[in-house]
Amino acid sequence: MSEVQWSSSDEASEYGSRLLTDGTITLRALSESDIPRLVAWWNRPDWAALQQRIIKPRPDGPVEEMFRNWSANTPLRDTGFSIVSNDTGELLGHLTLYGASLPERCASFAILIGPDHVGHGIGPKATQLALSYGFRELGLNRIELRAWAFNTRAIRAYEKAGFVLEGRRREAVFHDGRFHDELLMSVLARDYLTGERLV
Repeated sequence: MSEVQWSSSDEASEYGSRLLTDGTITLRALSESDIPRLVAWWNRPDWAALQQRIIKPRPDGPVEEMFRNWSANTPLRDTGFSIVSNDTGELLGHLTLYGASLPERCASFAILIGPDHVGHGIGPKATQLALSYGFRELGLNRIELRAWAFNTRAIRAYEKAGFVLEGRRREAVFHDGRFHDELLMSVLARDYLTGERLV
């Protein structure tokens, strides 16, 4: 992390102005109007296969509460954002850094991009913003995630953002009559902040 202290209010304002945006997307607080769309995406079987242990649509209430909890933004616990387009204000997805605690300063990362917005670079951009925020503002030391080994598109995006493979849980999830591996990936603050990946 930079050891140079700000020398003016302009530097602080500049940091704040770019902390949650890259110019094309912005991370903002969850809005109640976001929730129905997020729930619909979460419950789509084609999306559930990529992220959930079992494809079983859940009632809206528990899923709504899950997104609210992820976005409660309580100190040192869960921090979540809706991902929106700067041009249109359209909801593109949701991400969260959850489970952070002292003294480990480690959070888990999860992201959901709306099916119509996949393949447009939104996931990698949002992941970069989340990592920068987690390390530069929350003071995290480690951000980790778990991904099914067959979710190759997501894994490529995570690697591009700086996540490295740490381990493999063999045959950890069951879909389509067979078992699949789960990957554990992480980024450390010292690697991220010295790797020129700052947004």
